[in-house]
Amino acid sequence: MRTSRRITLAFSVLLIGCMIGSVVFLRRLDRVRSGATLEEVLYISSPQALKRMSLGYDGLLADIYWTRAVQYFGSKLHQRDRRFELLAPLLEITTTLDPHLLVAYEYGANFMSPKPPDGAGMPRQAIELEEFGIRNNPDQWRLYYNEGFIYYMDLKDYNGAANAFARGSQVPKAHPFLKILAGQMAEHAGDLQMARAIWSTTYQTTQDKDVRANAAAHLRAIKVDEDVTALEALVARYREQTGLLPLSFSDLEKAGMLRGTPLDPLGNPYKLMFDGRVEVLSPDDLPFIEKGTPPGYVAPPPKLLPAE
Repeated sequence: MRTSRRITLAFSVLLIGCMIGSVVFLRRLDRVRSGATLEEVLYISSPQALKRMSLGYDGLLADIYWTRAVQYFGSKLHQRDRRFELLAPLLEITTTLDPHLLVAYEYGANFMSPKPPDGAGMPRQAIELEEFGIRNNPDQWRLYYNEGFIYYMDLKDYNGAANAFARGSQVPKAHPFLKILAGQMAEHAGDLQMARAIWSTTYQTTQDKDVRANAAAHLRAIKVDEDVTALEALVARYREQTGLLPLSFSDLEKAGMLRGTPLDPLGNPYKLMFDGRVEVLSPDDLPFIEKGTPPGYVAPPPKLLPAE
């Protein structure tokens, strides 16, 4: 009987402690909701500890912290303050409490990534936030899309952008434009092999005729860029060996460096210029090329040929 009383007493004390803790915790939440500044609110900095103490109200608490994150960012932006020390902790708490709160990843990263005065200037933390979102929501292609643009816009990291877009393009029901973006980023990064693989996959798998034509145009552009690079390297080697620039591609043929007149992907012969540069016959018909254009050439809007 005494043992039973001790157990009852222990559980009663524990229950009273939980009730007191709940009251204190809810009063803290009331202070957050009442509009007190975040610096005045003693919030728990450990997301995991806060999740354990949420008494099952993870979603409600996540919404409250997300609201405070928005208010915090907005007030700092309005004050033109360049310090956003609490933004990352608030977003970490929010997404730990509710890992499926997609709005916190999408808008939270947009708050963090841009440089002041438009944002917090924390692109690396923004990418960490998106990666946390991807781990918890792997089928949400927009998270990969957002991450790719952070790499592209704020870090100028084309390889990182290409990787993010390529990963996103593999997600079921992902927008087909992700494959296009992945290929474009790979071209910017100079990774032509990766770009070719992405555009080839896009060309072979898409059912959209416009996307297919776009992929075909990029594949032709990659071929031109590789051809021009290789031909100009031959011209440089010829000059090293003879001390002269070749007058035509036939000079390279006679030197055993080339077999036949090189043709671009449209079947037109490349042009060897007097200064050793190589140009395409009609650059307007080959959108997206980076090489083989006349000096000062400005490309018109892409005119895509039908995909074969």
